[in-house]
Amino acid sequence: MEKNRLEAFSDGVLAIIITIMVLELKVPHGDDLAELVPLWPVYLSYVLSFIYVGIYWNNHHHMLHAARRVNGAVLWANLHLLFWLSLLPFTTGWMGENHFGRWPTALYGVNLLLCAVAYVVLQFALVRYHGTHSALAIALGNDVKGKISPVLYLAGFALAALDYPHIGAIFYFIVALLWLVPDKRMERLAMTTSEQKDE
Repeated sequence: MEKNRLEAFSDGVLAIIITIMVLELKVPHGDDLAELVPLWPVYLSYVLSFIYVGIYWNNHHHMLHAARRVNGAVLWANLHLLFWLSLLPFTTGWMGENHFGRWPTALYGVNLLLCAVAYVVLQFALVRYHGTHSALAIALGNDVKGKISPVLYLAGFALAALDYPHIGAIFYFIVALLWLVPDKRMERLAMTTSEQKDE
């Protein structure tokens, strides 16, 4: 199957996720800047989740650009990823409204971990369909950041569950910073593919 519909649907869902998150931001009733101060956890959690959605959108775009086609398994793996991403507005809102409290921050970490696992499942489905010797499989390589991220999510969850939620949240920020730099493996593959088409 062609991959265009999968990409378009995924882009639409991710756009809706961001829209839902921004609609959860409540406008203060007062007109003084001091009215914004109590809302900093809400804004901070929104910024963090916006960055995460952006990271997934960016990497998803690069990975699908490297893929030639998709099959049923890839479609379901993609839906699995979108399911966990679609829960981000809920866990983000709960964490922000409760000022990075213990269990909201722990649940946010579980949500991030399940998003990461779902992304790996999608990668696996694409590699399985295209073959272990495909350009996509070679570009994915060892995926060091992909292996470090779940460990940091688990550490953040554990710290939050042990009633150190602010320290746990720092681990979630660290993972976001790790992924802010676009995936060079996929960018190199995309450039190679473009050069081959030009020839």
